[in-house]
Amino acid sequence: MTAVEAFAPAKINLTLHVTGRRQDGYHLLDSLVMFADLGDRVKVRPARCSSLTVTGPMAAGVPSGPDNLVQRAADLIGITAAITLEKHLPSAAGLGGGSSDAAATLKALSLMSGRPVPKETLTLGADVPVCLLTRATRMRGIGEDLSQVSGVPPLHAVLINPGVPLSTAAVFRHLAQPDNPPMPKTLPRWGQAADLMHWLTQQRNDLETPAIAELSEIAQVIARLRATPGCQMARMSGSGATCFGLYESAEKAWMAANRLAVDCPGWWVRAVRLS
Repeated sequence: MTAVEAFAPAKINLTLHVTGRRQDGYHLLDSLVMFADLGDRVKVRPARCSSLTVTGPMAAGVPSGPDNLVQRAADLIGITAAITLEKHLPSAAGLGGGSSDAAATLKALSLMSGRPVPKETLTLGADVPVCLLTRATRMRGIGEDLSQVSGVPPLHAVLINPGVPLSTAAVFRHLAQPDNPPMPKTLPRWGQAADLMHWLTQQRNDLETPAIAELSEIAQVIARLRATPGCQMARMSGSGATCFGLYESAEKAWMAANRLAVDCPGWWVRAVRLS
């Protein structure tokens, strides 16, 4: 067995409709998810004793103990390894970073050992199953009902995080209405990115208003994105606090990201491609 590396891309919830709440307290969702060409990296190598080392520009504050989803993923697949997690995504940011890290760990350990990825991964977190797919997907239920969406055009986006972690539990506490309409039963065929962006403006993130009630900076981020030249729409991703703006071209996204990085030096700003 040799060392194996895996990419853990950022997960972007282009839509997030909260459609109900189960008796056990879990909320039901209906979300269109795409993945960015930006993310963390996981490297695993055989070892007699398990270990997790966290490095990278966003490593500060990330725990390396048994509660880290990466270590829990290794325990689930039952493989002892030395794992290095290189963090490039902010934590508690609505980008599925921890879940994507766990999914990448499962893939890397599977390749290293020849063992299959466990079928039941929902115990690690609601986003882990979709993060194993890393492609455009409709995500329903509590994360277990996944339908891959074919023919989705790639999108050019700017991601912004104001540098303040946001608790998902706190956001849900501000949710006034847990029973909202889902997306259309049948999703349309989007011939071009412009068609998809127009359709997205008619959809929602039902957690955006509750998140703003918890963290007012989110409204500022969205307003900044909407004010940039060429921004077709702006919205919060997941339960926040990261927000995204969509643009007609990579050049316009790159120009917007550079301007925002200058104007808002305390924010995490990146131009990405979504697919």
